[in-house]
Amino acid sequence: MSLDAATVRRIASLARIGVGEDEIEGLRTQLNSILGWIEQLNEVDVTGIAPLTGAAQMALKMRDDVVTDGGDPDGVLANAPERAGDFFVVPKVVE
Repeated sequence: MSLDAATVRRIASLARIGVGEDEIEGLRTQLNSILGWIEQLNEVDVTGIAPLTGAAQMALKMRDDVVTDGGDPDGVLANAPERAGDFFVVPKVVE
């Protein structure tokens, strides 16, 4: 499928994208390239593969909630620009 300039203008109008006349040809080339990739995807044989409509169908793996990197304030604050004891010093935001 190949898009012409009028179709590119229509797509830009529907997408509410301001496209100048000098940009139409470049955009047409890019859109035709995208459509070419879609045509390649349509050639893939997907018979017997169930569509995945979302991640909600998958069960997430659970792990124990264990602290693994705590207890090392010097390591955590090693790259802090300024610190006070075991805490970061940050500029006052609220007056």
